[in-house]
Amino acid sequence: MATDELIEAIGKELQVSASGLPLYKRLKAAIETAILSNTLKAGAVLPGERVLAETLSLSRVTIRKALALLEEEGFLNRRHGFKTEVGSRVEKSLSTLTSFSEDILARGLVPGCIWLSKQISRPSPTEMMALGIAGNSNILRMKRIRTADGVPIAVETSTVPVRFIPSANMVGDSLYETLETRGFLPQRAVQRMRSRAASVEDAQHLHCDAGAPLLMTERRCFLGDGQIVEYCESRYKGDVYDFVFELRR
Repeated sequence: MATDELIEAIGKELQVSASGLPLYKRLKAAIETAILSNTLKAGAVLPGERVLAETLSLSRVTIRKALALLEEEGFLNRRHGFKTEVGSRVEKSLSTLTSFSEDILARGLVPGCIWLSKQISRPSPTEMMALGIAGNSNILRMKRIRTADGVPIAVETSTVPVRFIPSANMVGDSLYETLETRGFLPQRAVQRMRSRAASVEDAQHLHCDAGAPLLMTERRCFLGDGQIVEYCESRYKGDVYDFVFELRR
């Protein structure tokens, strides 16, 4: 989207925002609405504060406060010395077992991956325990960067015993498609989550600062007969991925 079109879209939303709010909150709501409606797409670059202030007839203090709120809530990515980009928040329900690709497609985005490695190997102690296999077993370990509309949002390491997938060449962009084709699609999973700080390597892969908060999940996936088919560790950028719980009494 061209700069003029982008500012016009924000201006239109600003005109219909609630007039009782402070101006910076009205601007924040206007930009947020434009993002949620996909008028401003993930990865779109916003003009600088000066340009926004001049074209929208607002003070730079108002612009700065609105952008800071949007960054805090994960709608924008702002790094010192870089441009301000629209983030790519993804909601993940914890009540259903879905693949990364399914989650991204459900948000109207295009899933993708950047392969870092795919290899047959012996399992680590953690993988042995998670998969319930012996140390002399072979596993297929796959590490990749997961993207939404080309934006990196997670680093994922999946481990599958070779009896389910005997060759790395069988796996394309979607591991679950391969498992489904071979008749081994997971039917349930047990997952735990915890926070961690991004390592230097994480920061390089996810285009974030070292030490930035990540949400790490560890998931064991089961077949209908109880066999463990996959162990997966994922590290998500905390500012782009939301996990949603539905609670009932």
